[in-house]
Amino acid sequence: MSFADAAQVRSAQTSVPAPREQSAAVQDAVAGLAEVDRATEALYEVVAGLDLRALRGPSLLPGWSRGHVVTHLARNADALVNLLTWAKTGVEHQMYPSSADRDADIAEGAGRLPQLLRADLDAACQRFATAARELPPTAWEAEVVHPKGGPFLAHRVPWLRLREVWFHLVDLDSGVGFEDLPPELLEQFLEGAVGQYADRADVPSARVEAVFPDGRQRSWELTADSEASPAVSGAAADVLGWLTGRHSGARLNGTAPTLPKWL
Repeated sequence: MSFADAAQVRSAQTSVPAPREQSAAVQDAVAGLAEVDRATEALYEVVAGLDLRALRGPSLLPGWSRGHVVTHLARNADALVNLLTWAKTGVEHQMYPSSADRDADIAEGAGRLPQLLRADLDAACQRFATAARELPPTAWEAEVVHPKGGPFLAHRVPWLRLREVWFHLVDLDSGVGFEDLPPELLEQFLEGAVGQYADRADVPSARVEAVFPDGRQRSWELTADSEASPAVSGAAADVLGWLTGRHSGARLNGTAPTLPKWL
């Protein structure tokens, strides 16, 4: 059985058991975990096809190889287990001891052989799935803290993992792009990307227009005075790529301003 095939078998066992009556928090968590399972299967399929040369090759993230990206995805799963442990026990468990420790762990793991990278990724994904499966329903409503985003409720943890998996799947630059996102996730991630720029003084004035695969169009203002600004428009996947720093905006219509670092 291949790495990817084994992952599909395991993912069927990761869902949170559904009680007869679920709170809104549990429903949101369960929905997010189902999406994480699907995204993780896609991740495993891509990583299974990367040989040593490919893993040592550059990703879309400056200074990071594909091996760095795969290792980061493993360490992010463990970091989110820390947040779930915090929600379950009420005892503070930060995602990472420090930014320096996080970076050192990624650098240390990035150069390993493909089979070790895959084993590490699989083990970390399974630890996250187990922690989610064993979380008491009430714990999904506990408050935890993201080192950059501040306090939030634990039922959003699966959605954080989902964003990490999809975005870094794109960063692997191995055949998966934002255009491969399910349409509902594409819109959700666009909303989130725009929201990351809210209330930031370093964000240029820009009105953003996105066209979705079904023909729908949506627009956003990045700042309060963006309504009078010339529009930057394009396919939703390309707009998301620009907003998240995956490309310069050359694929878009209009003059795309230079954006500050997204995250």
